Amino acid sequence: MPNALTRIALISDVHGNLTALRAVLDDIESRGIDRIVNLGDLIGKGPRCAEVVELARERCEAHVQGNWEASLTDPDRPAGDTVGDWWLDQLTEEQRKWLWELPFCHDFTMSGRNVRVFHASAQSVFHRVFSDRDEDEFLAMFANTEATGDGPLPDVVGYGDIHEPYLDSGVGDRVLFNVGSVGNNLYEPTPAYAIIEGVHGSAEAAPFAVQFVRVPYDVESEIAYARRTSMPAQGPWEVELRTGVYRGSQQG
Repeated sequence: MPNALTRIALISDVHGNLTALRAVLDDIESRGIDRIVNLGDLIGKGPRCAEVVELARERCEAHVQGNWEASLTDPDRPAGDTVGDWWLDQLTEEQRKWLWELPFCHDFTMSGRNVRVFHASAQSVFHRVFSDRDEDEFLAMFANTEATGDGPLPDVVGYGDIHEPYLDSGVGDRVLFNVGSVGNNLYEPTPAYAIIEGVHGSAEAAPFAVQFVRVPYDVESEIAYARRTSMPAQGPWEVELRTGVYRGSQQG
């Protein structure tokens, strides 16, 4: 009898949006999926970072660090970032320590493929790779670096950071995909996540799939909550949530 296929949900960039996270987790549960991996940026931008962290810790089996975690929870973070302090002050000391100590990447085998997931790129949580990258950037996502450490080179790489889901199998048998954002998806603002399916832990070739899911949620409820707080940059954040237009591209 062939090995059973396993489905793993990959979420990223919740950014303190608790309403969106609950909707996505409900959708994942409705599909009978109980394995979830978080690709970072649970915090920042949105109003409920502490609650998001606790819910993700409860529901996800593995986590990697995002750029917001690396920036805000760094024990040596320079003083004077009063905007960042608003989000940092939401977190307990234990949560800050946990976020700071998250690993850079998470590797596993599925259907004979080496899979690696991280937040932004193989180089750094701060090195951004967009969907219109060139071939050299594509290949660099599959490299071992000081950040990833040594290990089997991946055949499949999933990441977050850019808040835009896409899939590319541009060179050889390599597959690169972005899972999108749960709490702050851009271009099309509906929360997005990915599901990968295959024989987990198997070095033998077997069926393998990547699927994207979008989940509507009550965005106005989350905006109303934020308005009851003193959260910085509420206006641009509301436009992003309603329209998917990145704050750097907003007029006025």
